[in-house]
Amino acid sequence: MKKIVGLMWLVVIAWMAVPAQAQVKLGIKGGLNVSSVHFNKKVIGKDNVTGFNIGPMMEVMAPVMGIGFDAALLYSQKGIGLKSEKDVKNDYIDVPVNLKWKFGLPLVKGYLAAGPYVSFRVGGDKYSHVHGSDVGPRLKAEGVNAGVNLGAGVELVRHLQVGFNYTLGLTDDYVDAEREWNGKNRGWSVMAAILF
Repeated sequence: MKKIVGLMWLVVIAWMAVPAQAQVKLGIKGGLNVSSVHFNKKVIGKDNVTGFNIGPMMEVMAPVMGIGFDAALLYSQKGIGLKSEKDVKNDYIDVPVNLKWKFGLPLVKGYLAAGPYVSFRVGGDKYSHVHGSDVGPRLKAEGVNAGVNLGAGVELVRHLQVGFNYTLGLTDDYVDAEREWNGKNRGWSVMAAILF
């Protein structure tokens, strides 16, 4: 968790270094999530689970250097796809803050982005029953978790961004009732954003 706080401070410092004439854009971002949970031991036969994310975003870019950051407040669905029974799916509010670099021509630009995120569980069952596994009868979804984003994509005519994002969970998302097993979310997202 100290690493996540350190990364967030780095993003805040980078934002303070952006000149006063920075370009600020607001927008809406959304996409498709394909997530899975990686446990510290093999305890559940699992598959990927699909969900979606959507919410407002803000982008602040230095006018000449192509460096800046974006932040979003996304409603997001993630979980565990179980082979033998109903998927475990939870709803989160994700708060990603990414350092961003844009390059290319004015009408078509590529971008790379990376930074920390924090997720707050707002829906779905806190406890799920997973039968026929070594986890025991109850799997607990944690209320808060954090990790790192890595993303890339293209921006068209300064208002439409299309890309993909990989999230790597660094804190536990799921634990068993006795806290012997733990699992972290990982997943891909295909994203689109409209900036105003």
